Amino acid sequence: MKVFGERLKEIREERSLSMSELARQMETSHQNISRWERGEIMPSGETLVKLVNFLKVSADYLLGLSDDY
Repeated sequence: MKVFGERLKEIREERSLSMSELARQMETSHQNISRWERGEIMPSGETLVKLVNFLKVSADYLLGLSDDY
C-alpha cells in the first residue's frame, strides 16, 4: 500500500490537484484521499478504475507492479 500512496500523491501534485479536487472527482472524501496517500487504506476496485481513468495512468503503475505510467 505504501507504493500506491506515494505514487498517487506524486501524480496528484504533478498535476496540481488538491486533495479536495481529487476527492470531488472520485466522489469520495478528502479524508479518504489522505488515508490512501498515507497507505492506511486502499480504494475499492471501482474507485481504482475511476482513478486510473481520471489520472490517465495504469493500475499496474499505481499499485507498484510496473514503473511505466
